[in-house]
Amino acid sequence: MSGDHIHPEPTSFLKKHVFSVDHKVIAKQFLWFGLFWLLIGGMMAMMIRWQLANPGAPFPVLGQLFFPSTGGVIDPAAYNTLFTMHGTIMIFLGLTPVLIGAFGNWCIPLMIGARDMIFPLLNMLSFWTVMLGGAIGFYSLLVPLGASEAGWTGYPTLSTTVGTQGSGETLWAIAVFFIGASSIMGGINYLTTIIRLRAPGMKWSDLPLTIWGIFFTAILNVLFLPVIGSAMILLVLDRMFGTNFYVPASIMSGATGGDPILYQHLFWIFGHPEVYILILPAWGIVSDLLSFFARKPAFAYRVTVGAMGAVTVLSAVVYGHHMFTTGLSAMLGESFMLLTMIISVPGEILFLNWLHTIWKGSLRMHPPMLFSLGLIFVFGLGGLTGIYLATISTDIYLHDTYFVVGHFHLTMAASALFGAFAGVYFWFPKMFGRMMNPLLGKIHFWASIVPITMVFCTMFVSGYAGMPRRYYDHTSAEYLRDIQWLNEFTTLWAFLLGAGQIVFAWNFIRSRWWGEKATSNPWEVGTLDWQMPTPVPHYNFKEIPTVHTGPHEFSNPRLGPDRDWISQTEEMPA
Repeated sequence: MSGDHIHPEPTSFLKKHVFSVDHKVIAKQFLWFGLFWLLIGGMMAMMIRWQLANPGAPFPVLGQLFFPSTGGVIDPAAYNTLFTMHGTIMIFLGLTPVLIGAFGNWCIPLMIGARDMIFPLLNMLSFWTVMLGGAIGFYSLLVPLGASEAGWTGYPTLSTTVGTQGSGETLWAIAVFFIGASSIMGGINYLTTIIRLRAPGMKWSDLPLTIWGIFFTAILNVLFLPVIGSAMILLVLDRMFGTNFYVPASIMSGATGGDPILYQHLFWIFGHPEVYILILPAWGIVSDLLSFFARKPAFAYRVTVGAMGAVTVLSAVVYGHHMFTTGLSAMLGESFMLLTMIISVPGEILFLNWLHTIWKGSLRMHPPMLFSLGLIFVFGLGGLTGIYLATISTDIYLHDTYFVVGHFHLTMAASALFGAFAGVYFWFPKMFGRMMNPLLGKIHFWASIVPITMVFCTMFVSGYAGMPRRYYDHTSAEYLRDIQWLNEFTTLWAFLLGAGQIVFAWNFIRSRWWGEKATSNPWEVGTLDWQMPTPVPHYNFKEIPTVHTGPHEFSNPRLGPDRDWISQTEEMPA
């Protein structure tokens, strides 16, 4: 099947660089798109942290530009918009395009030995659909009364016309719908391509773990993004056409009403798998990179695949731990608590397999390896603290405090972000034909791992002390004034973290055009994507390769003393 799937090389600029159906071009489009929105979302995070540390003080330099009517001060409405759009942007428009759109498009055909995705036109449409969602979300920032203010979860009745006036919230829901539709298109394409277009000889057990991570992510996308899409449709109907799916009858003066908790069920049926939608590609990437840079086979390959599969299945049945404080029945609450405890088991297996992979390895501490090790550290911190939120008795106390913010940022944001950085540093030479500066990469790592740990671990302290999330000014509550210094301390490290990303931005842009030219296989890796020329030809493979070995054949004694790796296209010496 792989050999028959090819399309002619485009000749016009638009078809080659804009409306391209080449998976490699689309991967780069997703990468640039995601990095742009990560910049926007990161700037919003800096504004949020400034307000929390300096309530009512004008935001320096950019305050007059963004908030001219208040003299540069972030007012309560603007603050609500900032934390709402920050969360939405970082998840849907930042991490998702980079981890799933960019690496999924780049890695799948090249790593399985295909010339392109099985549905090239659908692939192009998936990118332009997310572009449309991003454009609608950006436009919502400019409408009268501003963008959404109901939080990135969009809970009714805050997100209905009862709680939020104007068109910003409606545009937010429409944007999320289109972004979800894009991911469904991509998921269908990814699954079909992996199943149908693997190179001759490539068994399921020969797939790189990166592909397994994207495969499981695609399953979750196809299954659960329609759920959030339906939730958004009902919200738009409530806001634009006066239906009452989420508005209680008591608010509607006796009219037939709905239930705002219905939205929470729909949102979290998607929302908790979304955590794993983001982290599974990062897990897959890191599982490969640890092997590549430790020069050892990935420990317990099949167990790792099984653990990721178990997480994929269990992620669908644990969502209720987000709703312990909604009046959920005790029996349901205990069931969700038990299932949430169980899902930590395959996560722990993955963690131990990573440690076994690097144990006594010949570690090469290049930037991709550093960020892979960083993911292990921050994911471990986030996973351990999740136990307190999975347990009903402790979650009731910690719910909607900064403890929750610290936990999900370590597991979902920091871990996924470190996986994304590891992937960017690793595949950059093959994508752009140049090497990123390794010294700047190492500076970027240390300028990220230390501040990110301080920022979110401090939130565990402030959350345990009772500091609630989403407050505009914590000093307005007398009992929080004595711990305001924690907000100031967290903000200091947050700004240091933001400054560290300037190093990455400079390294990325400079290396893209002026970096050292890369060889075809600078990392000495045996997967199919590194066995072709740099830059990769339009058709990927002139002849579809035949696979003879697995992706992690390192330090095999049969290779002799002069070589510690073998390509998947080579036969293992007898």
